[in-house]
Amino acid sequence: MKQELLDKPDQTESGWTFRQLWMLAVSCCAVALVVATMAALNTALGDLARDTGATQSQLTWIVDGYTLALACLLLPAGALGDRYGRRGILILGLFVFSIGSMIPIALDEPTWIIVGRIIAGIGAAFVMPATLSLLTAGFPATQRARAIGIWAGVAGSGAIAGLLVSGAMLEKWSWHSIFISLAVVSVLILFASFTLSSSRDENTAPLDLPGTALIVAAIGLFVLGMIEAPERGWLDPIVLGLLVGGMAAAALFAVVELRIEHPLLDVRLFANRAFGSGAFSLMLQFLATLGFFFLAVQYLQMVLDYSPLQSALALAPIAAPVVLLSMFMSMLLPHVGLRILCGGGAAILGLGILLMTRLDVDASYAEICVPLLVAALGLGMCTAPATAAIVQNTPDEKQGVASAVNDAAREIGSAIGVALAGSILAAAYSHHIQPAVDQLPEAAKESVSGSLAAALHIADLAGPRGPELAALAKESFMEGMNQACLALACVLFVSAAILAVWAPGRTRTKTPTPTPS
Repeated sequence: MKQELLDKPDQTESGWTFRQLWMLAVSCCAVALVVATMAALNTALGDLARDTGATQSQLTWIVDGYTLALACLLLPAGALGDRYGRRGILILGLFVFSIGSMIPIALDEPTWIIVGRIIAGIGAAFVMPATLSLLTAGFPATQRARAIGIWAGVAGSGAIAGLLVSGAMLEKWSWHSIFISLAVVSVLILFASFTLSSSRDENTAPLDLPGTALIVAAIGLFVLGMIEAPERGWLDPIVLGLLVGGMAAAALFAVVELRIEHPLLDVRLFANRAFGSGAFSLMLQFLATLGFFFLAVQYLQMVLDYSPLQSALALAPIAAPVVLLSMFMSMLLPHVGLRILCGGGAAILGLGILLMTRLDVDASYAEICVPLLVAALGLGMCTAPATAAIVQNTPDEKQGVASAVNDAAREIGSAIGVALAGSILAAAYSHHIQPAVDQLPEAAKESVSGSLAAALHIADLAGPRGPELAALAKESFMEGMNQACLALACVLFVSAAILAVWAPGRTRTKTPTPTPS
């Protein structure tokens, strides 16, 4: 590995150098920024709609434009980091991210906010894989697991930080303050990144342009289809075309990568049980977790009437177990095995989500904490080992691509989880509230059957019938949330069973045979 700043200092198995600690701190701050940005605007959508006149479709793209751009470009960005230097790609990504975050500050029309979010997502795609690949290249094998665990814990809890900080800002300032803080923090991390040592693959090969185009098309079409599915319906021709097109592009990508001399991603890596099951586990973890957050935030704010800050504080206890457990779980991996950590973690996470079905419209915070902490225990148990399994089973010179696979699994899982939870919630809510909708004036029917937020707004204007309508709308939401939580829990229980068979067990060291005297 080429060190561009200083010669690599002596390493010890027991301690980290200051340079390693600084690299870890900057990398964790950068990945926390990227992940927090995904969730930060969820608390501000109401204010954005009121101040800018954004439609529901525009609000969706304000949230999802960032995710779509990020997911599409992760693998090419990771490959560029391997070829041209991971620190340089990190700096470039932070610069682009800061520009995207500044645009909505000056140009606050919905179209420009969407443009800014897409540009920020492009920058985030360069930042995210660079942070992990810098760590895996900058730490020796004996110290790498702990660093990866801390990174994974920060990445796994970053969404809570985004909700918490944005909720606190909205208590005093407008939604502009969120973009101002994102821009300022990204610039600070940008300057700090210049002090890092870099690394790259010394055996550079031409960039795989056909593979790059195919993987961008595959992930882009599939994620876009998942984004559109809750609104258009899963059987809508456009949605089906996007999903089928994405899967076809992915299949063609695999064929091309098997035949090309220098592939963007060596798909044979997925034949490695640790690498393949680690990627599968990560995708399912984030499918369930982001679907869970999607439901929990709405439940707290619209059913229990929490403010954005209160809902973020209510979810905050998830962060501590995830970070603390992630610090140690990857170090346990050789002794316990991926099968127990990822399979068991998925089952416990599923149990936590299943416990959400026991809540009602009058639940206390103590009752809410039980499923949250159980889910946090499961997530903390399996996130870091899955990430470690991916990066430890990839050649050192391809760590940018390994990091991108790790991040792409998270993003694809997140998109599927939100789409799945949103679709089940919408269908069950609409079905359960239909008897009340039939008795409403024609002008109010579509709004009330569309969402709980709209139903509560109509209820406020409905006079004496308002409380009854609001209560029925909340019951309908609970029905939808329970069905969605049950579906997410079942996905996790099935994935736990698959991992129990597929994922490798602990590493066994052979005892040397005594030599006869």
